[in-house]
Amino acid sequence: MILELDNLSKVYKNGRGAEDISFALAPGEVLGLLGPNGSGKTTTMKAIAGLVQPTRGTVRICGIDAVKNHEAAMKHTGCLIEAPALYDHMTALQNLKMAARFYKGVDNGRIDEVLHLVDMEKYRKDKVSTFSLGMRQRLGLALALLSEPELLILDEPANGLDIEGMIYVREVVTNAASKGAAVLISSHLAHEIEQCATKAAIIYSGKLLCVESMEGILSQSPSLEDFFLAQVSKTRIERME
Repeated sequence: MILELDNLSKVYKNGRGAEDISFALAPGEVLGLLGPNGSGKTTTMKAIAGLVQPTRGTVRICGIDAVKNHEAAMKHTGCLIEAPALYDHMTALQNLKMAARFYKGVDNGRIDEVLHLVDMEKYRKDKVSTFSLGMRQRLGLALALLSEPELLILDEPANGLDIEGMIYVREVVTNAASKGAAVLISSHLAHEIEQCATKAAIIYSGKLLCVESMEGILSQSPSLEDFFLAQVSKTRIERME
């Protein structure tokens, strides 16, 4: 398995966060983390990436304990979580060259390749300060892909993108998975997850309701959206009883 979570929890002082999240992700799989805003998607991804310290539970990336040996685990990981960390005074190319210094074997050819993957070649010498939200997202996606990671974590990657940009994101995700990467992608839009994921995890109010293959979900419901609503309705009824 590329990614293994066992009862991963991060609970903040206000009681919000995510609790007891468990699932595994194999090479070539795309897991869509689906839930409304504030449901715990980003918290879960931050805990996996080491951006917040888990309250309890374990994270293993390529067999490495990511909590105890964060640096080694992150060598296998590319992330785009919340807003991408970019230097506004630099060009797109300069941002990528700066990031490339932290990875072995990432040369100018790979930089050109990721610029092409996210359709940003014509803006390579433009300063990031002139970029729209969608262009920043594309450059952030390029940064996440730079090292050809075995685990790709994308938090709401379609944020700020137009229809064409969303299609590019889907193509990038499916292309990465076809080359053996495991992809964890979050969204509050069921349709976006349904278009590219091989399985989905439903998260609601910080709790993981279920993890199902997309094939299994669509055999039970007309769409992922219908399946999500059914799971949430079932949970609400159980909490009232």
